[in-house]
Amino acid sequence: MNELDSVVITVNLPEHNLKEGDVGTIVHVHDGGAAYIAEFITYGGDTVAVVTLSREQVRPALVTELPHVRAMAT
Repeated sequence: MNELDSVVITVNLPEHNLKEGDVGTIVHVHDGGAAYIAEFITYGGDTVAVVTLSREQVRPALVTELPHVRAMAT
């Protein structure tokens, strides 16, 4: 996975208001893929979280997958 790739988190991260399946964008790759910093935003462009994730907590978004929408608490 590389910078600007779409990724899917594989775990719930309630401390960041993120749920398994949420889609984000890699903004930085650590140590050749040992960890990633990913940004998660709303379709309105508001940042929900910028999170450092281990490779076990994230996977690439597949071109055969359909994104799903959920409302964020306000």
